[in-house]
Amino acid sequence: MHGALISIKAALTQLKPQERIVAEYILDNPELTVKMSVQKLAQTTGVSEATIVRLSRSLRFKGYQELKMRIVADLAQTSRTAMETDAYQEIQLNGMVSTLIDSISHNNMQSIQDTLSVLSAEEVEKAIEKLGKARKICIFGVGASAVIAEDFMQKLTRIARWCTAAFDFNTQATYAALLQEGDVAFGISYSGQTEDVIRSLGIAKENGACVISLTKFGSNPISDLADIRLFTSSMEKSIRSGAMASRITQLNVIDILYVGVAQVDYEENVNMLEKTRKAVAISKRNTRTD
Repeated sequence: MHGALISIKAALTQLKPQERIVAEYILDNPELTVKMSVQKLAQTTGVSEATIVRLSRSLRFKGYQELKMRIVADLAQTSRTAMETDAYQEIQLNGMVSTLIDSISHNNMQSIQDTLSVLSAEEVEKAIEKLGKARKICIFGVGASAVIAEDFMQKLTRIARWCTAAFDFNTQATYAALLQEGDVAFGISYSGQTEDVIRSLGIAKENGACVISLTKFGSNPISDLADIRLFTSSMEKSIRSGAMASRITQLNVIDILYVGVAQVDYEENVNMLEKTRKAVAISKRNTRTD
């Protein structure tokens, strides 16, 4: 897996000052960095070797050597010119409709592509296993993340998983207090700093539930609290476009988890989906008749 440069960009604002000095140097000089020892990079950036090791681990690499290997993979995959071409586009609100279509579509696709660089297959596998075996699943999200939470709940419910979603602290805390070992509390927050979700996940964890987080890449209160950490990436130039593309990346991860859980017992889950589809169809016909 590559994605070192994307990971650094995503985590940049959350790094400690000394770590950020090194990170900015790496982003500006990736080709030089891969040729440097940890001692040389420390000397060049004016920080300690320990700072570089901490930076590597903050980015969830085992150490500086793995960080360099990932940067080499990034450079092999695409040239610096291509990386600049693939950058996020600012949304021009007064532009032509065709430009609007291209910009938003490009940003959404770029966000999903960047997420592939920071989403760990190992963590996804762990999440699928826990969700598939869970006695109860509670999904927490507030605001825009509530839409993602509701979508995931609806998907899991259709394959007969005991699942509920909560969008405010009082309801989240109530559900969290009733969870226990063998249950899952799934927290969704792009920023990773939604206070209601942090408090609710804390209650669930105290009661023995497995905590799974879905946040932007990097260290944040929610991912730091979680047992299983899932990350997305969305780094547009404005908050307006960020709120849209982050939703797309979260939904993409939710779809991955849903299919992963559903395929564990594929035949049975297909039957469940067909039963729920027929039930909804019958209900609609009866409503029209009335």
